Amino acid sequence: MKSLVILLVGLTLAGPTNSQYFGTYYCQSGRDVVVHLFEWKWADIQSECSWLAEHGYCAVQVSPPMEHRIVTDPPYPWWQRYQPVSYSMNSRSGSEQQFRDMVEACNDLGVYIYIDDVINHMTGGGAGVGSDGSSFDGDARDYPGVPFGPFDFNGPEQCPTASGEIEDYGDPIQVRNCMLVGLRDLRGGTAYVQDQTAGYMNKLIDWGVAGFRLDAAKHMWPADVSDTFAKLHDLNAQWFPSGTKAYVYQEVIDWGSEAVSGSEYTGIGRVTEFRHGKNIGDVVRKNFGQRMSYLSNYGEGWGQLNGLDAFVFIDNHDTQRTGDLNSILTFRQSNMYKIANAFQLAWQYGHVRIMSSYYWQQDIQDGRDHNEWIGPPGSGGSTSDVVCFDGDWICEHRWRQISNMVRFHNVALGYPVSNWWDNGGDRIAFGRSGRGFIVINNENGELSQSFSTGLPEGQYCDVITCDNNRPPCGDSGGACRGEFSVDGSGQALITVPAGEDPMVALHV
Repeated sequence: MKSLVILLVGLTLAGPTNSQYFGTYYCQSGRDVVVHLFEWKWADIQSECSWLAEHGYCAVQVSPPMEHRIVTDPPYPWWQRYQPVSYSMNSRSGSEQQFRDMVEACNDLGVYIYIDDVINHMTGGGAGVGSDGSSFDGDARDYPGVPFGPFDFNGPEQCPTASGEIEDYGDPIQVRNCMLVGLRDLRGGTAYVQDQTAGYMNKLIDWGVAGFRLDAAKHMWPADVSDTFAKLHDLNAQWFPSGTKAYVYQEVIDWGSEAVSGSEYTGIGRVTEFRHGKNIGDVVRKNFGQRMSYLSNYGEGWGQLNGLDAFVFIDNHDTQRTGDLNSILTFRQSNMYKIANAFQLAWQYGHVRIMSSYYWQQDIQDGRDHNEWIGPPGSGGSTSDVVCFDGDWICEHRWRQISNMVRFHNVALGYPVSNWWDNGGDRIAFGRSGRGFIVINNENGELSQSFSTGLPEGQYCDVITCDNNRPPCGDSGGACRGEFSVDGSGQALITVPAGEDPMVALHV
C-alpha cells in the first residue's frame, strides 16, 4: 500500500433509514479544491495531473466515461455524453485502458478522480450504435449492452403524464418518474437496475476512482439513490485507507421554491448548491441593488444549504450555456469572473469546484444561446488535444488569479473568517484568522488604506498578480504589485487599483 497523508473533510450526517453517508471527501494534506476538466481526453488529464498536484488541487471531475450515443444532428454535441448506451468504457474521451492509466497516474500523484455519473436514464428516442459499438433502440427501450429492457424503465404505471415527459415541475412524482427531455427513465427502485448501476460504479471504484457527481439526482428518489450507493465497494486500498467510502455530490437544482428540495438528499452525500453561483454573480454584477458589503454573512445566512452539505461553483457546464446569462459569470466576463472565484476561494463555504472550459462561438437570440450544444474542439466527433490558452481550451484553472487563490484556500482551510471590513458598498476585505487576507475593490477608483489583517508580521506578495506569496514575489505575468509589509500589530497599507484584477490577496 502506498503511504499517503489523507485529509478527510466532511461531517457524517443522519440520512435515510439504514443508509450510509457518502459526503466526506478525501484529499492529500494541504489540498481541497476540485477542478472540472470538461470534455478533456483521458490522456490529457493524465498529463495535467502533475501540474494540478504541484498547484494544490485535490481532485478532477471528468466527463461521463461510459459508452454514449453518437449524435450527428447537431454534430457531436457535448450532451451526447449524457445519453448512456452501455456501461462499457470507450467514449469520446478515450479507451478503457487510457481511462485506467489516467486514474492510476493521477492517484499516484495524490490527485483523485471524480466521475460524472449518469445513472438516472439512458438515451432519448431512436436507435443506433454507441461509441463502443453497442446497439440500442430507445423507442423499444432496448439496451443489450447492459442489458436493459422495457421493464427496467418507468412507464405509464409510474409516470402520470400522457406524454411520459415531465410536464409539471411542481409534481415530485413527475420529476422522479417521468422522462427528462425525452431521456429513457430508469426504474431506479428495482434491485436489478440498482445492481447494474452499482456494478458500473464498483468497476470504477476498483480501478481507483474516488467519487461521483450524481447527474440528475433530483430526478431520482432519495431512497433509490441511498439503496444504490449502499451496494458500493470501499475505495481501493492501494491509494486509500481501508474502509474509505466513495465521495458523492448530487446534482439537485433547487432555487428555493422547488417541489424537490436539495435537503432531501443531504443525508446521503453533498448536494450541488446552484444558488451559490447565481448569488455571487448577481453581487459582482451589481444586479438588483446587490453589493459586495452584503456578503458579510454569506452562505447559510443567505438561505443556502449548510456549508458542510454544499458543493459549490461559480459556473458549470450547464449554467454557462443555459443558465441565467444576466446572472451567471463565466470566462467570457473574465474580470468579474476572477473576482467571483477569488471570493469563493477566500471565503469559507462549501466544497469548491473550479470550471475549466473550452471556447465556442455564441449565438444569443432572445436571451438564449442557440449554439449552446456545440461540443469540444475537434473534428468528426474526435476531440483535439488540449493546449491551454490556444483559443480553443480556456483552462481557467490555470489562470494565475485562480490557481494562486487555490493555494490561499488550502492555507486557510479550517480557519474562520475574521477582520471583516466594508465601505457599505462594493469594497470589502476580510481575513482567515491569521492565515490569509484579501481586499476586493469592485468600484471605480483606487482603494488605498491601512487594514487590520490579522497576519503575522512580515513581507507578503499579492498572489493575484505575483507568482509567490512571499518574496521574491516573481512576475511571470508582468503585473506583480510587489511586496506588502505587515507590522507587529497586523496592520498593512494596501492599495488596490480599479479595473483589471481589482484585488489584493496575501497569505502565509
